[in-house]
Amino acid sequence: MPAQDWVLHVDLDQFIAAVELARRPELRGRPVVVGGEGDPGRRAVVATASYEAREFGVHSGMPMKLAAKKCPDAVFLPTDRAAYEEASEEVMEVLRSLPVVVEVVGWDEAFLGARTDDPEGLATQVREAVLDGTGLSSSVGIGDNKLRAKTATGFAKPAGVFRLTADNWAEVMAGRSTDALWGIGSRTSKKLAEMGLRTVADLARADPDVLAERFGPKMGPYFWLLANGAGDTEVSDTPYVPRSRSREVTFQEDLTDPAELAEQVRQLARHVAQDVVDEDRPAARVGVKIRYAPFITKTRSLTLPAPTDAAEEIERAALEVLAGLDLDQPVRLLGVRAEFVADGAGR
Repeated sequence: MPAQDWVLHVDLDQFIAAVELARRPELRGRPVVVGGEGDPGRRAVVATASYEAREFGVHSGMPMKLAAKKCPDAVFLPTDRAAYEEASEEVMEVLRSLPVVVEVVGWDEAFLGARTDDPEGLATQVREAVLDGTGLSSSVGIGDNKLRAKTATGFAKPAGVFRLTADNWAEVMAGRSTDALWGIGSRTSKKLAEMGLRTVADLARADPDVLAERFGPKMGPYFWLLANGAGDTEVSDTPYVPRSRSREVTFQEDLTDPAELAEQVRQLARHVAQDVVDEDRPAARVGVKIRYAPFITKTRSLTLPAPTDAAEEIERAALEVLAGLDLDQPVRLLGVRAEFVADGAGR
């Protein structure tokens, strides 16, 4: 076949667990759960679980205590952010050594842009290079745009290669639930089902105007585009620039005293303010995340009068947001986020 442009999506298999297993090879084959301080008796959520632990129903985002109930024989390990960042950078350096454009999109994933007449051969070369260079296993999705490449990776896992293009999109995706689409979660999928749109094919045949009335003028038509497999084809190696910095804390016992909640927000805001200073980019918005004891999470934010990196202004804004939240319920988690001014603005 003639050479043409392709998008590949590389996703490291059980990345965090794999990094831990590389350091502790004696744990291979055992259920391993990583999260918090590694103590399932303390409040924290699962960062990742090995495939053996996933067989017991353990998954990322699950409370560690629940993970321990589902898989009491699991080995629980604390998170080690520095180790994961180091391993991620090693993988990205391997990818950059290949004849591709590398767009990093997370610790454990990247889009690759390449012109080739053998995308499967290139994908296999990518997998082998990552394994040889870092010891980590990966899966590669091949697509004619980012959406299809990202979706294809799900079919490639674990440790495989899968191609998903306009030619086989309907065959592979039509009968699947709408939450199989990248960007549609369970809540949106439920709302779509209430409209009679249960499958990707249903959504692809829907009227974009009707979707716009239900989900808004941007998101409604966007969901329709997703169902039809539309997506961006450009892969850029421009370095990723974070849009925000945040800090959060999970309390071992629920907090109920508004004064104590305010003090916790002050401390988080000071840490975030220092992150803003270190980033050398002023904050334009400040938000607060609160999770109540029933595991209901709310987030609120406000725009600052002017972009700033002043700790007192960020703290003031965070406290103002907190004051607008319901503080009559027990609180298990608080977070503060500062959103940066877009590049080129506010200077």
